[in-house]
Amino acid sequence: MDFNVKKLASDAGVFFSRAMQFTEEKLGQAEKTELDAHFESLLARADSTKNWTEKILRQTEVLLQPNPSARVEEFLYEKLDRKVPSRVTNGELLAQYMTEAANDFGPGTPYGKTLIKVGETQRRLGAAERDFIHSASINFLTPLRNFLEGDWRTISKERRILQNRRLDLDACKARLKKAKAAEAKAAAVPDFQETRPRNYVLSASASALWSDEVEKAEQELRLTQTEFDRQAEVTRLLLEGISSTHVNHLRCLHEFVESQTNYYAQCYQYMVDLQKQLGRFSGTFVGNAESTSPPAATSPPAVAAASLPAVPTIPVVPTIVGVPSTVAESVLNPNEVKPPASGTRKARVLYDYEAADSTELALLADEMITVYSLPGMDPDWLIGERGNQKGKVPVTYLELLS
Repeated sequence: MDFNVKKLASDAGVFFSRAMQFTEEKLGQAEKTELDAHFESLLARADSTKNWTEKILRQTEVLLQPNPSARVEEFLYEKLDRKVPSRVTNGELLAQYMTEAANDFGPGTPYGKTLIKVGETQRRLGAAERDFIHSASINFLTPLRNFLEGDWRTISKERRILQNRRLDLDACKARLKKAKAAEAKAAAVPDFQETRPRNYVLSASASALWSDEVEKAEQELRLTQTEFDRQAEVTRLLLEGISSTHVNHLRCLHEFVESQTNYYAQCYQYMVDLQKQLGRFSGTFVGNAESTSPPAATSPPAVAAASLPAVPTIPVVPTIVGVPSTVAESVLNPNEVKPPASGTRKARVLYDYEAADSTELALLADEMITVYSLPGMDPDWLIGERGNQKGKVPVTYLELLS
């Protein structure tokens, strides 16, 4: 117990001594051993790497999981070395609600069918989001955390040891300087007291004593300098390893970008497929089966109207020779009709479209076609012409030009 008390007292004395020395250095009242410019540059780069890695890590976590409570929960599970519970993504939850709503409204109704199709796409989007989060966490977040919790802690520990070695070195330099000054003062006393032999003897003894102190301080300084140089070399090698850290983080960044690119490409393809389905079967989703209003008077599907920009309405030609005004879309054969004398427009195709049957015209993105409307047609469709080819095309895939 006595040994522990003495050790604690000694450690406390060293702490307060170093704290006082550090304060004096800040106030310019004590000399400080400066590191070379290259070493200071390495320290600055290491500090910058640590600070920006922390910021990028935190913001990436926010991007992948915007819910703060969920992030705290996942952090606690990781610290307790427990498996993080599987969490339903927002897209999967939306898909679940849409499916339940479709079953409630009736899966055979137009609204129910649309809810089922959109819900299935939302489920696929949620699954893609889950895969992206998992990939980004393993390939990007984990290496950043490993650096902060591993390499950076080692660097910080060695820097603290180096700081203590420097303080010890400066303290030894101060003691040596003080001993040399006292030795010089003691050696100068006999010159002024040659008539007092007793004082001369005392001064000579004091001079010898301070000479011993100088020799002891010089030896201690050499040992402290050696320890400082050794620790500085160890710290320098760790700081130079930051270059390897940058290379590793660069590779992880490429993998993160690749995962994000694949995720957004999947989302885009899922939405294009959904848009095609809604456009292809838009005629079956218009209105309510129990409604007494004629199909031509109903509004376009809510989903298509909400997800796409407004499209200018093409003037409808009142009559066309050879085509009755009451012709229905189901029996309309575009190859047998002629374009109206007026009302045709040019349109640019926005997306690729695959024709569902012989009455439709397949489209390629960015191509130019001629379009016009016929009486009795679904307002979501037009007749498109490309050379000798003719067929129905969905309005949502076109940009009508003036």
